[in-house]
Amino acid sequence: MANKRIPVIAGNWKMNKVRDEALQFIYSVNQEVPSKELVETVICASDVLLRCLVKRQGDELRIGAQNVHYEEFGAFTGETSPRVLETTGVTYVIIGHSERREMFNETDETVNKKLHTALKYHLTPIVCVGESLSIREAGTTNDYVRSQVVNAYKGVSAKNALLTIVAYEPIWAIGTGKTATPEQAEDTILSIRNVLAELYGNDVSERIRILYGGSVNTSNIEVLIAKPNIDGALVGGASLDPASFLALVTAAVRK
Repeated sequence: MANKRIPVIAGNWKMNKVRDEALQFIYSVNQEVPSKELVETVICASDVLLRCLVKRQGDELRIGAQNVHYEEFGAFTGETSPRVLETTGVTYVIIGHSERREMFNETDETVNKKLHTALKYHLTPIVCVGESLSIREAGTTNDYVRSQVVNAYKGVSAKNALLTIVAYEPIWAIGTGKTATPEQAEDTILSIRNVLAELYGNDVSERIRILYGGSVNTSNIEVLIAKPNIDGALVGGASLDPASFLALVTAAVRK
């Protein structure tokens, strides 16, 4: 990391943990999380937990949301307004996770709208991109992911692009126990960085953090983030246990 990008470990709890479990986790890790100057440590939880977690987050831990709607308010039953997220005090939001794309019909267009909305409300977007197994086997991963990145960042200025984080999550590796090899992950993430360079120039591209996600755990984190273009991880199941999560964060500090 020639430009000293600060690594990020973001836990995505998905639809897990009730309030007491979530609070127990936060109390367990609060005093153990390293300085934000060394690693950005984030927990993205269910909407109903966000405010109580923000109120109890330590100085070095930050709370994020797992989704946001692109409209500020209106007749969108069950969706989460960016205005509501801003008032809870969260500072990050996951956008375009593959589960949202696959199960809830999110498109590149809605991802782009959500990205603009998140930036408007001073939320740090974690923009997810990634391919299916069939695309990987066809050898067209980089072309597919390139299209996702270009479409996600339409109309986003270079200044605002610097406020974003990208997460490369191959769909075939999410929750399956399969992980892209460090070489596969690095190759695709380098491709993403090159796309960002096309859009914004090398200086901006080299400053944007790009994470890997997809069955990341304590056994593979170090070999993944040792790669020069991998700036941390978006983590699912391994973020649910405090000890496991802290081990991932510690590994990122050593990057």
